[in-house]
Amino acid sequence: MDKPPSYCEYVADFDDLNLHKKYHDTQYGFEINTDNELFGRLILEINQAGLSWETILKKQNNFRSAFANFDIQTIANFSANDISKLLQNSGIIRNKLKINAVIHNARKVIELQSEHGSFKAWLTENYGLSLDEWVKLFRAQFKFTGGEITKEFLVSTGFLPGAHIPSCPIANRLKNI
Repeated sequence: MDKPPSYCEYVADFDDLNLHKKYHDTQYGFEINTDNELFGRLILEINQAGLSWETILKKQNNFRSAFANFDIQTIANFSANDISKLLQNSGIIRNKLKINAVIHNARKVIELQSEHGSFKAWLTENYGLSLDEWVKLFRAQFKFTGGEITKEFLVSTGFLPGAHIPSCPIANRLKNI
């Protein structure tokens, strides 16, 4: 079977209980208004690298719990002991490089908050950049944010277009929000 050309077409025939369908219909491309939730999405995107999105969706609540409800300040202060606990947590992706990147990135977000008022404000100030420009900007600020991770983070949070095809009912709903 050929892969559908869009996420919208991929989930079109799934029932409402399917993880992909629920994510597509309630989160993908939707604006996120808090820095912690934006950072939480970045955590999920970083951890998806090399794995299926379904794996991450199944572990989403585990990530939230393991990473202090995505509280940026708390994550920035994680200790070696916290890292050891995360590496033992079978509910998340136990990859030391990804875990260290999340902690590093939390510290960078705190710097951006200090300079720009919020992580969201920094993202908004850069709205309109091309994908290549975003990737360069993310690589200059964060760890473990290559082209695909940066793209999916920005598309999934509405900072880059393309989350939904024009015929998707969710695209129409997002226009009216």
